[in-house]
Amino acid sequence: MSLNEKDFKRFEEILTEQKNKLEGELGRIAKPTSDNGDYETTHEEIGSDREDNASEVEEYVENVALESNLEEQLKDINHALEKIKNGTYGVCEECGANISPERLEANPSAKKCMQCASK
Repeated sequence: MSLNEKDFKRFEEILTEQKNKLEGELGRIAKPTSDNGDYETTHEEIGSDREDNASEVEEYVENVALESNLEEQLKDINHALEKIKNGTYGVCEECGANISPERLEANPSAKKCMQCASK
């Protein structure tokens, strides 16, 4: 079953909401760079207290990993929003088949149908 105009609009709203949420989360731990969609993790100034420094370094390392994950999700969402504009949303990028609405409900930024994703 292919998507209709109402479905496209609904998924666009869902993806836009997810995008805004991710950008908010990224804004708390990183700052945008000049590269579109790229962020740089921010960190506290390291002081002279060794315990504080260890804690700050640990938090920074955790934030770098989180930033990378959030950036990847944001990239996928932006890609899906672009596909909606191009009229190719809901089409598997590997085999060209329609991605099931159930799969898109579970993952609105899915790029592949279930069959291709499970390969």
